[in-house]
Amino acid sequence: MAARTAQEVWLVRHGETEWSRSGQHTSVTDLDLTEAGVEVARALARQLSGQTFDLVLTSPRLRARRTAELAGFPQAEVEDDLVEWGYGDYEGRTTADIREEVPGWSIWTDPVPDGETAEQVSARLDRVIDRTREHERVLLFGHGHALRSFAARWIEQPVAEGRFFYLDTATTSILGYDRDSPVIVRWNS
Repeated sequence: MAARTAQEVWLVRHGETEWSRSGQHTSVTDLDLTEAGVEVARALARQLSGQTFDLVLTSPRLRARRTAELAGFPQAEVEDDLVEWGYGDYEGRTTADIREEVPGWSIWTDPVPDGETAEQVSARLDRVIDRTREHERVLLFGHGHALRSFAARWIEQPVAEGRFFYLDTATTSILGYDRDSPVIVRWNS
């Protein structure tokens, strides 16, 4: 990893969609927020008001861009590397459904037919981390598995360690440093 300059990176998972509510894996399917998702995204604006960021990035997916807009950051720059883990043939399916065919399957440890590998996810999120290091305070709007993977990479762990970081929709988390060690300052609040 590159030398540290960023002090804080704030992560915001998008608001609720129909598929996040039902537990369906959603990567390339471009869903909008539910009414509840809109309301909690608007509530993020109160939480984030008064905060200043040198760089604000969002996944290109509608659910992330809409969350950024409703949270008060309509100028967020689209960053393609912030997309959700590519679920391939498992797009739109739940883990329980997949496990009927592949017992014990996990996105963190098992293959995804026609989807992304952990190594591919790691490579693109490392590019985002490198980009954040050019700024003091960064705000990212993204997705559940990708942001959990981002946190794992931030603390210099493989993306599979993201399995330990549960992340609700429309929550904020903060990554930073304790002395020179990358740390998770606040998670899923």
